Amino acid sequence: MKFDASHGLFNEDIESYQKEVTRIHKMIHDRTGKGADFLGWVEWPVNYDKAEFERIIDVAAKVKDKAEVLLVCGIGGSYLGARAGIEMVQGLYPENHTEVIFIGNTFSSTYFKQVEEHIQDKSVVLNVISKSGTTTETALAFRMLKQMMEKKYGKEECRSRIIATTDKARGTLKELADREGYETFVIPDDIGGRYSVITPVGLVPMAIMGLDIRKVMTGLLEAYNDLNTDDLKANPAYRYGVARRIEQNAGKSAEMLVTYEPQLRSLGEWWKQLFGESEGKDGKGILPCSATFSTDLHSLGQFIQEGNKVLFETILTVDNPTLDGTVPMDDKNEDNMNYLAGKSLDWVNKMACQGTLEAHVESGKVPNLVISIADMKEESFGYLCYFMFLACAMSCYMLDINPFNQPGVEIYKKNMFRLLGKPGAAK
Repeated sequence: MKFDASHGLFNEDIESYQKEVTRIHKMIHDRTGKGADFLGWVEWPVNYDKAEFERIIDVAAKVKDKAEVLLVCGIGGSYLGARAGIEMVQGLYPENHTEVIFIGNTFSSTYFKQVEEHIQDKSVVLNVISKSGTTTETALAFRMLKQMMEKKYGKEECRSRIIATTDKARGTLKELADREGYETFVIPDDIGGRYSVITPVGLVPMAIMGLDIRKVMTGLLEAYNDLNTDDLKANPAYRYGVARRIEQNAGKSAEMLVTYEPQLRSLGEWWKQLFGESEGKDGKGILPCSATFSTDLHSLGQFIQEGNKVLFETILTVDNPTLDGTVPMDDKNEDNMNYLAGKSLDWVNKMACQGTLEAHVESGKVPNLVISIADMKEESFGYLCYFMFLACAMSCYMLDINPFNQPGVEIYKKNMFRLLGKPGAAK
């Protein structure tokens, strides 16, 4: 994995931050910074529960055959990471016995009823993910899905079709799962939701969908070993974290994560939560947004090129595509496309990326950072997750904020509960 800051249009030197990076690196690994109780992900590549990991693989193998549809019921970090991993590795139209549907992440009545209708005659397995079991979107969907499945299969059969990923000892969902006899997996106490994709939160649905989660953990461990250094010259994750701060110091208030692969679109959604929820506090932080080029160049390209210079771009490039093809020759050449005949589709995609980069940086004066991954396989996904975790922690600690809480999201919940008439809600 590589990080290239040569197009960042910097007015500061990344390596001038070495002393601060050394201080924060030590703070991360010694667990002395703000929110240190949620730094469990740092050592997770070596300290994860090996017995539970093997149980995930066993359970996934058992339910795979009966799952025409896997329902992943969760919101935020309880589904975004798993979706990012599944789509990155398998693409958007995989040849897979199991279809995955993400639910419990919206109050939309239309969405829920369409899903309900879609799965009516299909064999369903449900993975409900919530530490407390009381997150409203997820709890509401789970109530309805549970009753629907019990009516269709009976309570006994549901014990092998419903899997709960929740707290290890307490909470509404844990109590219900124990009472009903569901298979349960643990959300670690010291890893927050948006960092939890590498735990059973993400591993269970990824395994059921056929990803090799051993390879995910291999990539995670490789990143842990490679990035366990405070040397800015040798640590691309820290370089990215520092580069973000330099861009903000130069007046950039938004960062656009750009990919050229549609199957990375959900990775952008996960990345937005990771950085937005971790960094957006105390009037600080960079607004994270994402785009898929060249598609979105036909809607956003004009603004990026010549609009208000509020943003910088971070391009996530892929060296080797999952699949490729060749542009065919056409004897009539009525579309005037024969100049591309014999070229690979991936080469065309990469030239579009290079041309856009040059236009945005050289003419548009829009800073660009470039992160390169080898491919879109499981190891790369695991590696990329750890890379982003470290970069995010570094960025946040450089702003002197807690990367692991989210006090602001509680405000809308209080208002919603009041309007819904929830007992005990503040008036």
